[in-house]
Amino acid sequence: MNQLNNFTKGLLRENPILVLLLGTCPTLAVTSSAVNGLGMGLATTFVLFMSNVFISMVKGFVPDKVRIPAFIVVIASFVTVVDLLMQAYTPGLSSQLGIFIPLIVVNCIVLGRAEAFAAKNNVFSSFIDGMGMGLGFTLALVIMGSIREMLGAGAIFGFKFIPETADGALIFILAPGAFITLGFMIAILKKINKPS
Repeated sequence: MNQLNNFTKGLLRENPILVLLLGTCPTLAVTSSAVNGLGMGLATTFVLFMSNVFISMVKGFVPDKVRIPAFIVVIASFVTVVDLLMQAYTPGLSSQLGIFIPLIVVNCIVLGRAEAFAAKNNVFSSFIDGMGMGLGFTLALVIMGSIREMLGAGAIFGFKFIPETADGALIFILAPGAFITLGFMIAILKKINKPS
């Protein structure tokens, strides 16, 4: 039951974006479409759970003085793997996300979970925590990207559902739309999480 709790807390109760407000820079920058949100979310999820597992395995061998630099090296290694795989197999998405893939290295969600959870728990718990937090991050990005794409372009995952001649509300594709959408999503989740 505790493992299920570790997994589900990242989805709603401790969602990295909507509750903890971590990783807002890539959230606001890449969610102009659902595809971008999904790509960024999955890349971050992979780095998050792999680094959590690896850090949990080596935590006993890393001296406290070099703990943070060691964590960053581990995270950077997995980010490099993701970046190279995306360049090889999804070059269009890789160019859309641009600098935000390498910047996963310094994403507060990844380093925060490494320090707060993986460095203090066993491998399985760290894996579950990484997956839960990563999927919560991905879910928030996809929902935000979908809302912005629907309202701004009249499409979802690139499929247009309004006539070509009709225009969406352009503001939702631009930066102000990201802030507006994020604000409404945070407010809705606060209402859902509010104790009765």
